[in-house]
Amino acid sequence: MSPLIVGIGGATRPGSTTELALKVSLAAAEAAGAEVRLFDGAFLASLPHYDPAAPRSPAEAEFIAVCRAADGFVIASPAYHGGVSGMVKNAIDLMEEMRADPRVYFDGCAVGCIATAYGPQGGGPVLAGLRAIVHAMRGWPTPCGASVQSAPGLFDTEGQCQDTKVREQLELVGRQVVAFARTTAQAA
Repeated sequence: MSPLIVGIGGATRPGSTTELALKVSLAAAEAAGAEVRLFDGAFLASLPHYDPAAPRSPAEAEFIAVCRAADGFVIASPAYHGGVSGMVKNAIDLMEEMRADPRVYFDGCAVGCIATAYGPQGGGPVLAGLRAIVHAMRGWPTPCGASVQSAPGLFDTEGQCQDTKVREQLELVGRQVVAFARTTAQAA
C-alpha cells in the first residue's frame, strides 16, 4: 500500500514560491510511490480561525480526516517577519482536534519542513520554528529541511524549479518523508 503524504502550505497568492516549492517536494514523494494530498494556500485561506469551542466547518472536517489518515507530512511556510505564516499556523492549530486520537498529532510520522523567504535571513528562523512545532507535536522532522530564497525566475511558468540545488533539496525532503513512512509501516 502506498503511504499517504499530506502537503500543507502556501500563501494567499496562487502560484507563490511556497506553494510551488511544496509541489516540487510532493511530486518527488509521488515519484517515490506515495499518494499525495495538497492543502494549498487557497484552501488554508478558506479555513476559519481555529476556535476549539466552535463546530467544525466541512473544510476543517476534511482537513482533519485526511491528516488522521496520513503517513507523513510536508509543511511549507513563507517567512513572515521571522516566523511561520498565520495561515499555515492556523492549519497546524486545527490539528489540536487530533489530541485524543490513537495517534496524536504527528506522532510517529516524518514531517518535511520547507521555508521560503525573499531575504537571506528569513528562512532559517522559519525552518527552525517549523521543526520546533513538529517536535512539540510528537513528529520527526526529516534530516533535510529546505530553506529557499525566493528570486525572480526560480520557477518557470509550469512551476518547474530552475535552480538545480534548490530542486534537489526540495525533492530530498519529499523522498525522506516517504522513506520514513515506509520504514515505520514495516516496523508496525
